[in-house]
Amino acid sequence: MHDFKTLVTQFEGRIAQIPALSRSPESLYEPCRYLLGLGGKRIRPVLCLMAAELFAEISEDAWQAALAIELFHNFTLVHDDIMDHAPLRRGQATIHARNGLTAGILCGDVLCIAAYQHLGQIRNTLPTILAIFNQTALEVCEGQQLDMDFESKTQVSVADYVNMIGLKTSVLLAASLKIGAIIGGTSAGNAEKIYELGKALGIAFQLQDDYLDAFGDPIKTGKQAGGDILANKKTFLYLHALENCDEATRTSLHQLNNLPDNEKVAATTALFRATGADRACTHAVVTYSEKAFAALDDLACTANRKAPLKKLVESLLHRQF
Repeated sequence: MHDFKTLVTQFEGRIAQIPALSRSPESLYEPCRYLLGLGGKRIRPVLCLMAAELFAEISEDAWQAALAIELFHNFTLVHDDIMDHAPLRRGQATIHARNGLTAGILCGDVLCIAAYQHLGQIRNTLPTILAIFNQTALEVCEGQQLDMDFESKTQVSVADYVNMIGLKTSVLLAASLKIGAIIGGTSAGNAEKIYELGKALGIAFQLQDDYLDAFGDPIKTGKQAGGDILANKKTFLYLHALENCDEATRTSLHQLNNLPDNEKVAATTALFRATGADRACTHAVVTYSEKAFAALDDLACTANRKAPLKKLVESLLHRQF
């Protein structure tokens, strides 16, 4: 069995040698290499590999699926950054900020196409895996559209938000695990249980992201402090604050858009604390974490095979970055 760090190291060696990204013109492929070279947590591809190893040795099919998943994930990040006007990704300039809007759009396109090239190299159970991947890709797009729609909607509930992040974030984590498990030869029952694990983990992971965006250390997170606040995102924190405040506080929250950026972030986070949104968010992280661990316990495989995955899940749910 391999631990997370070992698999990340091995994966980095693989992703650094993707043939499709060594083509020309340089102006098209260099931004792609730049983004992938920034690293990232590599959580999704490693979840795929770990899920495969729950039931068998890690095969070449599992490596190809992991590469496809990470390439697709980075494709979504490039286009999300454009839509969010985000200046930073992993502590460095985003593609559109560094190379321009056209380069950002095309870089995302290339990464998506490269993902399908690697899927095409899977030898066994490809139709099943492709169906899961395609359904997941559609759901990620649906989640992103809902996220954008929420910016202009006046009525969005916390439940609406959790549904949105279930699509935008959770389904790719869940699919990573399910695809890996299927490649490892697991049963249909186990494949569904590990998907449930991924869904709960993904929601907890995004809620933790919401919290860290507002209250985390930018040096650790590698992101702009209060980026969601500055982008007027209706996060769990914001929506919970709206649902649990008096009329005067609600008016204050709406008026914060008129403040300079640094004052807006400070005033908004203060309101989050005053309404208990910060505590509610951490409580929700715990609730979905417990669901993830329950699904992991239900998986029909030996405890020693689960150990690396369990350790990774624990670290993801207690992170500060």
